[in-house]
Amino acid sequence: MRYRLAPIFCRPRLLIAIAILGTGLIMNSANAETFNFDTDTAGTLPLGWEQGVTGRGTSNWSVQPDGSAPSKPNVLHQSGVGSFPWVVRRGVSIADGYVEVKFKALEGREDQAGGVVWRWKDGDTYYVARANALENNVSLYYTEKGRRNTLKYVEAPVPAKVWHTLRVEFAGKRIKVALDGKTYIEFDDTHLAGPGAVGMWTKADSVTAFDDFSFAGK
Repeated sequence: MRYRLAPIFCRPRLLIAIAILGTGLIMNSANAETFNFDTDTAGTLPLGWEQGVTGRGTSNWSVQPDGSAPSKPNVLHQSGVGSFPWVVRRGVSIADGYVEVKFKALEGREDQAGGVVWRWKDGDTYYVARANALENNVSLYYTEKGRRNTLKYVEAPVPAKVWHTLRVEFAGKRIKVALDGKTYIEFDDTHLAGPGAVGMWTKADSVTAFDDFSFAGK
């Protein structure tokens, strides 16, 4: 694995308190944080984030201007080529809660993926949910000892070059994965327990833009 660090100081915007009801999991978002990368310097890894890759290759996460961004002017752009490039928010430790991001798959011959990670212990140990524009599906995995293990695949429309919202709610062994407001996966798994960091993820040669990354603990 390869890691690169950015300075830890950052001033994230706080979200208004929201109670997410009717999903079987109740998320109190009073302490939610969101990052739109609009005050970060273009061409750099945003402040307070750590990037790396599980397996081989190199990650390249950087802030870039994007006129189509859900919150203009910037997005977080991943253009490196590696087994599984990731970026996580430093200093976060959540066992139960939610993580959400808007993403747009731009390019990739082998893959066009956008994902989120949670209960991230290190670059070899974490959960990941991702949507794939080449395969038109949503999937759930756990990564342990650097190996990605499939928990569930579900077909779903994921057109490329269109913004989508990927959200995961997790509490104990229960995991819910939603794309564009529709729940596609509900699954119980006990492989990775306890708190960990949260972040974003891609695969192979995916070139993907991310915006409005948010999370909160219960």
